Amino acid sequence: MKKIDTFKAGQELLFSGAIYVARDQAHKRLAEAIKKGSRLPFKLKNSIIYYCGPTQTPQGKVIGSCGPTTSSRMDEFTPLLLKHGLKGIIGKGNRSVEVKDALKKYKGVYFITYAGCGALLSKYVKSVKTVAYGDLGPEAILKLEVENFPLIVAIDVKGGCIYG
Repeated sequence: MKKIDTFKAGQELLFSGAIYVARDQAHKRLAEAIKKGSRLPFKLKNSIIYYCGPTQTPQGKVIGSCGPTTSSRMDEFTPLLLKHGLKGIIGKGNRSVEVKDALKKYKGVYFITYAGCGALLSKYVKSVKTVAYGDLGPEAILKLEVENFPLIVAIDVKGGCIYG
């Protein structure tokens, strides 16, 4: 991926590389670990988290349907993760003022992807590995290797926002 600070709100791109899947309960555990000074299960620095809870993997597939989850549910945790090096987040929907300010302050980018197209998005996933919190089932942290995963820049590092 080219330098994240060159992206502009509204820009479409295809991402290839690693993204981490995490939702509400995983975010809560990550935040607790940061506050306690505990070691995190993956490096936040320069990472991308995708708000997603994949469905069960059908036989012969790499992953089940993997569409985006409503991002605002993670708003209470996002500024802390950005402060600790997270660079990108993928989800759907608008974000709170606090998240928008944190994205600008910590030079992060909020991407959206196509909602309602989880089966289609699964075709861009080349491999899946459980990283942490397997006891959370579909809310476990997963590492996905993706190829040409479609993204739209919703909020850029300068605060540009497609939501107005």
